[in-house]
Amino acid sequence: MANFDSIESAREFFYKDKFAVNTGVKLDELTEDKAVCSLELNDDHRNAYGGVMGGVIFTLADFAFAVLSNQIHQLTVAQQVSINYLAAPKGDTLFAEATCRKSGRTSSIIIVNISDDVGRDVAQFVGTGFKL
Repeated sequence: MANFDSIESAREFFYKDKFAVNTGVKLDELTEDKAVCSLELNDDHRNAYGGVMGGVIFTLADFAFAVLSNQIHQLTVAQQVSINYLAAPKGDTLFAEATCRKSGRTSSIIIVNISDDVGRDVAQFVGTGFKL
Protein backbone atom coordinates (compact mmCIF):
# COMPACT_ATOMS: atom_id res chain seq x y z
CA MET A 1 0.00 0.00 0.00
CA ALA A 2 1.38 3.38 -1.00
CA ASN A 3 1.88 6.01 1.67
CA PHE A 4 1.90 9.01 -0.67
CA ASP A 5 -1.33 9.62 -2.56
CA SER A 6 0.52 11.36 -5.42
CA ILE A 7 4.00 12.19 -6.59
CA GLU A 8 3.29 15.81 -5.67
CA SER A 9 2.66 14.88 -2.02
CA ALA A 10 5.92 12.88 -1.98
CA ARG A 11 7.80 15.83 -3.49
CA GLU A 12 6.31 18.15 -0.89
CA PHE A 13 7.29 15.80 1.94
CA PHE A 14 10.85 15.23 0.67
CA TYR A 15 11.38 18.94 -0.07
CA LYS A 16 12.37 19.04 3.61
CA ASP A 17 15.38 16.85 2.76
CA LYS A 18 17.45 20.00 2.26
CA PHE A 19 20.82 18.38 1.57
CA ALA A 20 19.52 16.36 -1.39
CA VAL A 21 17.32 19.20 -2.63
CA ASN A 22 20.16 21.73 -2.42
CA THR A 23 22.39 19.24 -4.27
CA GLY A 24 19.84 19.28 -7.11
CA VAL A 25 18.20 15.86 -6.70
CA LYS A 26 14.70 15.60 -8.19
CA LEU A 27 11.96 13.00 -7.79
CA ASP A 28 10.80 12.07 -11.30
CA GLU A 29 8.61 8.99 -10.85
CA LEU A 30 6.98 7.15 -7.95
CA THR A 31 4.82 4.03 -7.90
CA GLU A 32 4.08 1.49 -5.18
CA ASP A 33 7.25 -0.44 -6.03
CA LYS A 34 9.61 1.97 -7.81
CA ALA A 35 11.12 5.43 -7.40
CA VAL A 36 13.15 7.23 -10.07
CA CYS A 37 15.22 10.29 -9.20
CA SER A 38 17.63 12.38 -11.24
CA LEU A 39 20.41 14.90 -10.87
CA GLU A 40 21.74 17.27 -13.53
CA LEU A 41 25.48 17.47 -12.97
CA ASN A 42 27.36 20.75 -12.74
CA ASP A 43 30.79 21.96 -11.59
CA ASP A 44 29.66 21.93 -7.92
CA HIS A 45 29.41 18.12 -8.14
CA ARG A 46 33.02 17.63 -9.27
CA ASN A 47 36.13 16.72 -7.29
CA ALA A 48 39.63 18.19 -7.74
CA TYR A 49 40.27 15.81 -10.67
CA GLY A 50 37.08 16.88 -12.46
CA GLY A 51 35.19 13.65 -11.76
CA VAL A 52 31.82 13.42 -10.04
CA MET A 53 32.31 13.09 -6.29
CA GLY A 54 31.28 9.76 -4.79
CA GLY A 55 29.22 11.59 -2.18
CA VAL A 56 27.08 13.12 -4.92
CA ILE A 57 26.31 9.69 -6.36
CA PHE A 58 25.64 8.35 -2.86
CA THR A 59 23.30 11.26 -2.06
CA LEU A 60 21.23 10.58 -5.19
CA ALA A 61 21.02 6.86 -4.37
CA ASP A 62 20.19 7.49 -0.70
CA PHE A 63 17.41 9.89 -1.66
CA ALA A 64 15.82 7.34 -4.03
CA PHE A 65 16.11 4.73 -1.25
CA ALA A 66 14.42 7.07 1.23
CA VAL A 67 11.56 7.88 -1.13
CA LEU A 68 10.76 4.27 -1.97
CA SER A 69 11.23 2.87 1.52
CA ASN A 70 8.86 5.52 2.92
CA GLN A 71 6.41 4.84 0.09
CA ILE A 72 6.33 1.23 1.27
CA HIS A 73 6.12 2.03 5.00
CA GLN A 74 6.19 5.38 6.70
CA LEU A 75 8.29 5.93 8.79
CA THR A 76 11.33 3.95 7.60
CA VAL A 77 14.95 4.86 8.33
CA ALA A 78 18.18 3.45 6.97
CA GLN A 79 19.60 0.64 9.08
CA GLN A 80 22.46 -0.40 6.80
CA VAL A 81 23.53 0.68 3.31
CA SER A 82 26.32 -0.10 0.90
CA ILE A 83 27.34 1.19 -2.50
CA ASN A 84 29.51 -0.22 -5.25
CA TYR A 85 30.89 2.33 -7.69
CA LEU A 86 31.00 0.68 -11.11
CA ALA A 87 32.21 3.39 -13.51
CA ALA A 88 32.73 7.13 -13.72
CA PRO A 89 29.73 8.95 -15.18
CA LYS A 90 30.25 10.27 -18.72
CA GLY A 91 26.94 12.04 -19.24
CA ASP A 92 25.39 15.23 -17.90
CA THR A 93 22.58 13.66 -15.84
CA LEU A 94 22.48 10.84 -13.31
CA PHE A 95 19.42 8.65 -12.73
CA ALA A 96 18.65 6.48 -9.71
CA GLU A 97 16.04 3.75 -10.02
CA ALA A 98 15.03 2.23 -6.70
CA THR A 99 13.15 -1.07 -6.53
CA CYS A 100 12.08 -3.16 -3.58
CA ARG A 101 13.76 -6.54 -3.31
CA LYS A 102 11.93 -7.54 -0.11
CA SER A 103 9.46 -5.91 2.24
CA GLY A 104 9.09 -7.71 5.53
CA ARG A 105 7.35 -6.98 8.80
CA THR A 106 10.15 -4.85 10.28
CA SER A 107 12.51 -4.15 7.39
CA SER A 108 12.80 -3.70 3.65
CA ILE A 109 15.63 -4.26 1.18
CA ILE A 110 15.88 -1.65 -1.57
CA ILE A 111 18.17 -1.89 -4.61
CA VAL A 112 19.10 1.39 -6.31
CA ASN A 113 20.77 1.30 -9.72
CA ILE A 114 22.49 4.52 -10.77
CA SER A 115 23.18 5.25 -14.43
CA ASP A 116 23.89 8.28 -16.57
CA ASP A 117 22.18 9.72 -19.62
CA VAL A 118 24.54 7.92 -22.01
CA GLY A 119 23.49 4.53 -20.59
CA ARG A 120 26.53 3.90 -18.43
CA ASP A 121 26.03 1.89 -15.21
CA VAL A 122 27.59 4.11 -12.54
CA ALA A 123 26.82 2.45 -9.20
CA GLN A 124 24.62 0.02 -7.30
CA PHE A 125 23.34 0.87 -3.82
CA VAL A 126 21.70 -1.65 -1.48
CA GLY A 127 19.85 -0.38 1.56
CA THR A 128 18.10 -2.02 4.47
CA GLY A 129 15.28 0.10 5.81
CA PHE A 130 14.08 -0.32 9.38
CA LYS A 131 10.34 0.20 9.74
CA LEU A 132 9.50 2.33 12.79
